[in-house]
Amino acid sequence: MRAVSVPGALAKAAEHADLLVLGARRPTHPISSPLGRVTHAVLHHTPCPLAVVPRS
Repeated sequence: MRAVSVPGALAKAAEHADLLVLGARRPTHPISSPLGRVTHAVLHHTPCPLAVVPRS
């Protein structure tokens, strides 16, 4: 059985979705990327609109 990545699984699940909503943590370092690794990958590979909601 082949392992599926988290971004790959989310993009696959979004194939028939109208909107995909992901949560995002705020960066802990001022120089770090504002998006996490998974959110960044899904942003580039999801076939539907994506809403990124920051955690408060």
